[in-house]
Amino acid sequence: MIVTNLKWKQVLRSIKNALDNHQPFSMVRIGDGENIVMAQKSVWSIKTVLRELWAKKANRGKKGVRLPNLKLRNEMVRSIKKANIVGILIPGDKRTVAHPRVKRPLTNKIFRYYKLKPRYTCDAVVNRFLAGRKEFWDVLRGRRVLIITREAERLKKILQKDPYGMDIAGTIIFSDYTQMNRTLTQVEAMKYQFDIALISCGVNSVVLAPAIARLTGKVAIDFGKGHLVVFKKGKRKRKWKRKSRR
Repeated sequence: MIVTNLKWKQVLRSIKNALDNHQPFSMVRIGDGENIVMAQKSVWSIKTVLRELWAKKANRGKKGVRLPNLKLRNEMVRSIKKANIVGILIPGDKRTVAHPRVKRPLTNKIFRYYKLKPRYTCDAVVNRFLAGRKEFWDVLRGRRVLIITREAERLKKILQKDPYGMDIAGTIIFSDYTQMNRTLTQVEAMKYQFDIALISCGVNSVVLAPAIARLTGKVAIDFGKGHLVVFKKGKRKRKWKRKSRR
């Protein structure tokens, strides 16, 4: 059985430690989409996978990958083994909009099938929580940030302003799995120009984060929908949440 053993402050401490000590570090997260990709021809048949709403959306060009894609499945499995922290959904999760069958129960089946036993895990939605915390952005302040996502320029403009004040070292627009190799080549060429990469590329982030940490020796975070939290905060101009005692 998988145990979620790191709270958000411990995750943040791990990120800060890697940045302070200039160590390679990656965090990935496993949600419903990642489960569906890894379920292909392992714990589920391709036919079963393609029945899922997420897979149908993917094949309409809405998820950054088209299925079936066994190459991505294999890359994701290898990447989970290399990541420093792996985010997984809590049992009975109701925050992710998806059918329960593609959430934690499927993660457990997949991890057993592939014998995945990450040393450190955390809540898969930690990215959304961190994105809304002043403490997270305080850790990043003064570091050179690389943004990789479909709306990289929009995110850059917001993060450069108050209350974030980020030093954005560069942006890479990523929208589809077919851009994976090109993106990694770009990132490797920039390895002396950034300290941390925030990656919001859907299921592709699971592959990108560990690969970037390995190629550059830098910190790479699967930021998931964290960028949407930033967009939402920018529209509402909300103040930072008060510090949690957790």
